[in-house]
Amino acid sequence: MAKGGNPFGNIPGLGNMMKQVQKMAEDTQRLEEELGNERLEATSGGGMVKAVSNGKGEILEIKIDPQVVDPSDVEMLEDLVVSAVREALEKSVELKADRMQDITGGMNLPGLF
Repeated sequence: MAKGGNPFGNIPGLGNMMKQVQKMAEDTQRLEEELGNERLEATSGGGMVKAVSNGKGEILEIKIDPQVVDPSDVEMLEDLVVSAVREALEKSVELKADRMQDITGGMNLPGLF
């Protein structure tokens, strides 16, 4: 082991790199909290079905206009709900990816989010 208990020896810039990693971890944690407060809305059927998600990809709300509720065509309503939910989730994934780009400076860090 290197002098001073540092198993990596005297690697130039290691301290600076560790500070950057720590800052990135703190920024990522802060981002997760911010994403939880974001509200992303998606609609389908010309606004007849609305899904709201947060930036973490959690569905928070579904609104269905009573006009679209037709007991003889439940399949259409199901399709509209799936479409709105899918779009809301896609928006949350895109938002998170965009915000992570800001933190990582464009580096691809698999598993970070």
